Amino acid sequence: MKESAYHLEVKAAEERRRLHSSVSELKSYLSEAIDLKRNVRAHLGVACSVAVLLGITTGYSFAGMFTGHGRRVLWPY
Repeated sequence: MKESAYHLEVKAAEERRRLHSSVSELKSYLSEAIDLKRNVRAHLGVACSVAVLLGITTGYSFAGMFTGHGRRVLWPY
């Protein structure tokens, strides 16, 4: 009985080490995957394109509020 309990303890310790190792690998992978600087550098063209489109859309919308283009005025007086 003692021998089987010892083997179970050894297996449990091995399983804990393996689990700890896999968690450490996952942590390092996730920290690399969500690194903002690295992702922006890798996809700089896409990031710039999104920023330009957002700026153009915002500017056009903001200017449209003051110029009145696009609004149908039924009675201008």
